[in-house]
Amino acid sequence: MASVTDSKAGVKDASDQNFDCMFKLLIIGNSSVGKTSFLFRYADDTFTPAFVSTVGIDFKVNTVYSHEKRVELQIWDTAGQERYRTITTAYYRGAMGFILMYDITSEDSFNAVQDWATQIKTYSWDNAQVILVGHKCDMEKERVIPTEKGWLLAEQLGFDFFKASAKENISVRQAFERLVDAISDKMSDSLDMDPSMLGTSKNTCLSDAPPLLQRNCSC
Repeated sequence: MASVTDSKAGVKDASDQNFDCMFKLLIIGNSSVGKTSFLFRYADDTFTPAFVSTVGIDFKVNTVYSHEKRVELQIWDTAGQERYRTITTAYYRGAMGFILMYDITSEDSFNAVQDWATQIKTYSWDNAQVILVGHKCDMEKERVIPTEKGWLLAEQLGFDFFKASAKENISVRQAFERLVDAISDKMSDSLDMDPSMLGTSKNTCLSDAPPLLQRNCSC
């Protein structure tokens, strides 16, 4: 299981190469579903109730251990508004995993999950791992999407599912840990099939799709 060691905002010092591999993760979903608060809860263990819409894209760096490897996570927080969609999808390339989020109090955000899943399939590589998160489970009185619908949709899409709350710190870390472990499992399977993918570098960068698994597209 993945375990956290440290985190920091912004770009890590280029001289700090003390990790075995690097995973690029994206948090996606409609505007206002709580992507930024989810990221801040995971990376900094903080929560701010004030809503400020993400403009374009931002990211944090976190370091975890998974499968006895020290893994640097680049976690990208994306804007959910349609006008930023072109910018957002440009960052899908090379992403190893996605947190796809909807708000349990917003039917529109749930209905958009299929569209977001299609974008993942279109713009990322075939073996990217995805966790579907039904966010804001602390707002039970305002819930309009039953948990069962979330589970069913995740099953249909082939994703793992978590109900979570950044505000109450429910299942935030568990969702990221599951995603990191799923990526590690997939990479281990790929390396078992073709050990040459690992190369000779101590710090193999896994933020880009491996040659064997790269999508055959221009995006």
